[in-house]
Amino acid sequence: MNKIWEGKNGPLLIAEIGGNHEGDFEYAKKLAQLAIESGCDYVKFQIYTGDGLVNPIESPDRNKHFKKFELPVDQHIELAQMCKENKVGYLASVWEESALDWVDKFMDFYKVGSGDLTAYPLLREIGKRKKPVLLSTGLAEEKEVVEAVSFIRSCDPFYETSNAIALLQCTSMYPIPPRDANLNVMHTLKELTGCPMGYSDHTEGSYALEIAVAMGAEILEFHFTDDREGKEFRDHKVSLTSDEVKELIDRIKEIKALQGNDKKQPLSVEGDHVTSFRRGIYPSREIPSNSKITAEDLLVLRPNHGIPANKFDLLIGKTTKKSLKKYETLDWKYFE
Repeated sequence: MNKIWEGKNGPLLIAEIGGNHEGDFEYAKKLAQLAIESGCDYVKFQIYTGDGLVNPIESPDRNKHFKKFELPVDQHIELAQMCKENKVGYLASVWEESALDWVDKFMDFYKVGSGDLTAYPLLREIGKRKKPVLLSTGLAEEKEVVEAVSFIRSCDPFYETSNAIALLQCTSMYPIPPRDANLNVMHTLKELTGCPMGYSDHTEGSYALEIAVAMGAEILEFHFTDDREGKEFRDHKVSLTSDEVKELIDRIKEIKALQGNDKKQPLSVEGDHVTSFRRGIYPSREIPSNSKITAEDLLVLRPNHGIPANKFDLLIGKTTKKSLKKYETLDWKYFE
């Protein structure tokens, strides 16, 4: 489980098809194939029925909307098998408890969407599976996130291990302006919970995802489509295409290369830059033997031959044992 949140190219990349198929199974398969070819680590859908998700009396229009977007069990299983055959993970936000039993064998971990962060009965049922949980925080305040993490951890000792729960900073608007991404929240939630952190993006383009990687995001979730042109469903507008995911992966590789490691040391470059760029100490004039050295007797110049410039103060007050020429390379044996 230690590497559950590790992707092929660094951060775990989740291509969220979600409802972009709008209930069209052939289109769902087309999007899944494009996502697989993009290089992502997981292809993600949503599992629900309209009546199992939305009260038809309280919200009849929303109920009708989700009924239109439903995919039946056999179609989800076909999508999951499609992903497995292509060595890409299948993932779904499971919005209905009855689906947990059949989908469990296809899932490496469970994704809980922002709307279900406070759906404790569903969280409890997911917790019985003893699989890692990725929790999106789009609608939540800090207190609610901490409480949800604590609740999941109370379901089973499995969730007390450090990587069993991961969090996604998210802003549940479509699309959001850059000022509302609030990527710094990743650091806050990491400090509050100790959970691995990622970012679920609702901006347009991939720039926010790239910045999130540079800030330490271990997981990236992004909406995915084939083409944004002419699409009415809102999620397409904040979605990436296959080519854009490939470009994102290239950028991630560059970011990781730029980040390098955390050990500060000079690197080998052509020529001896440490010597040629740094300064040594040299006589500023002819200095007779048996002279006491003053600051005015010395210069610090490139290259760093003889006595280095950071030993300047140690030479002051020393007495020369021999006469020194202007610009002569110095040695400690010339002084007492």
